[in-house]
Amino acid sequence: MAGRKSLRQILAESFKAEELAKLTGSFDIVGDIAVIKVHPDLLGQAQVIGDAVMEVHKHVKTVLRQVDGVAGELRLRKLEWICGEKKTQTVHREFGCLYKVDLAKVYFSPRLQHERARISGLVQPGEVVLNMFAGVGCFSIMIARNSKAAKVYSVDLNPDCVRLMAENARLNQVEDRVLPILGEAKEVVESGRVPAVDRVLMPLPGKAVEYLDPAVKCLSRGDWIHLYEFTHAGRGQDPLALVEERLRAKLRELGVLVESCRGRVVRSVGPSWYQTVFDLSVSRDA
Repeated sequence: MAGRKSLRQILAESFKAEELAKLTGSFDIVGDIAVIKVHPDLLGQAQVIGDAVMEVHKHVKTVLRQVDGVAGELRLRKLEWICGEKKTQTVHREFGCLYKVDLAKVYFSPRLQHERARISGLVQPGEVVLNMFAGVGCFSIMIARNSKAAKVYSVDLNPDCVRLMAENARLNQVEDRVLPILGEAKEVVESGRVPAVDRVLMPLPGKAVEYLDPAVKCLSRGDWIHLYEFTHAGRGQDPLALVEERLRAKLRELGVLVESCRGRVVRSVGPSWYQTVFDLSVSRDA
């Protein structure tokens, strides 16, 4: 029996070689929605591409085109319907957790699923955790489901994220431990709405370093911070070394001792651009 055709094999039947060369190789599937990028020269054939995506991925019911990148304070993407059901809402399954999302109203990336599982495996019984940029609750819910954390305070600026986070906590039966908080992370911490915690998550690459001060302040005396950051590394440069240098400089400025600093590249996000994560064990005076 012949194997299932790939997207490129299907489109090769109607696309010219130069058109196939402009085809984006990867795309996101969130629940039963595929989000693809289409080269400007192929916009007239976007529906053909969308139909082929649905042929390859039988569970996909909707194909959306990402018109532009993540933008604005709420980090949203402009999306355009291509084919299938006209919707932006779906339920995404990940390592036994269910996440209801609305891609028109919230930012969600399935590409961090292994990071969410990794972090949840680090949380110790009885820990109190703060997720400073919680979105629809992916990190928070996976931690609550897979660890014996006491509480996971989960902050987000987007009201739609907080609403969906509360729904997702109930959907995954962790509403007693995942506590959604609407607000700007720095203001939430400084207002005292979050108690002293043992671990802080900062999954907002591009801005997380700016929030190290409140992150440190809400630690009881010191413990773990998990910080995600983008960086550009040119030829011969180590992206991890570049980020670590910035983090250590900022923490020195805050009077914080770094006891352990473990970094890794999560993924490439563009030519010479990388998303990194650093697990930082820190301490400060009582």
